[in-house]
Amino acid sequence: MIEVKDLTKHYAGLKAVDGISFTIPRGICLGLLGPNGAGKTTTVEMLEGILRPSSGTILYKGAPLGAEFRNEAGIMFQHTALQEHITVREVLKLFQQFYPHTRSLDELIEICALGEFLERDTRKLSGGQRQRLLLAIALINNPEIVFLDEPTTGLDPQSRRNLWEQVRRIKGENKTLILTTHYMEEAYELCDEILIMDHGKIIACGVPRELLAEHYKNSILTLPADALPAGFKPDPGSSLLPQEDRVEILSREVNTSIEHLIKHQISLTHLLVRSPTLEDLFLELTGHSLRS
Repeated sequence: MIEVKDLTKHYAGLKAVDGISFTIPRGICLGLLGPNGAGKTTTVEMLEGILRPSSGTILYKGAPLGAEFRNEAGIMFQHTALQEHITVREVLKLFQQFYPHTRSLDELIEICALGEFLERDTRKLSGGQRQRLLLAIALINNPEIVFLDEPTTGLDPQSRRNLWEQVRRIKGENKTLILTTHYMEEAYELCDEILIMDHGKIIACGVPRELLAEHYKNSILTLPADALPAGFKPDPGSSLLPQEDRVEILSREVNTSIEHLIKHQISLTHLLVRSPTLEDLFLELTGHSLRS
């Protein structure tokens, strides 16, 4: 669906995107992840045709981005200014007029669950309602490829999971999705493949579960920071990873590690045992330091 080769974007004194190459097959959801300043937003804006690359190529169905792409792409921007003093229904009708071919409004209303507030002024929408309307706008031309730029930022957990279900329904129509998000759980739940970027380069790519299996052969035991005595050493084959308010033990054999803790009379009252997550991988690859 999309083929990217040697893509770069330079600004004065900054190489925002540094010669990346990848392909996006039809019908998948690709997650583009990275810390602030990694180059992911610049990459997406070049894929959307908003920014012109400094060099490299982007092909859509084997051809440069052009009229076909513009008519077949839907974009849900992170920040979109909606026309005020008009209703949700009127917004949909307005955007319908921008494309030669559009999807039925009744379908969009049902897919994005807009029925309860169709006659509401756009100024009076909640965060979740606004995001559902923006998703409907992105789908109004019945696109073959859909860009979702941090679609659930600022939403409460219920609204976020509601939007996930709508995205899954879109995936079920064999559409191609490109998702940027800072929520690793969201990427794990929705994406068939992910690309992790840092300093303008792709540092990892693949199926989330396969990437985790490739990087981790252990489980993680978590205890409060004050649960372990000074100088405590984990069992052979395990390692300690101190955090601000807790200590994590990376263990290859959970039973052995727990027996070791019991042997040293360490309370297991607040012990948590979990598998590594996409967030663990993301932090391992990009670092724990805060990016501005």
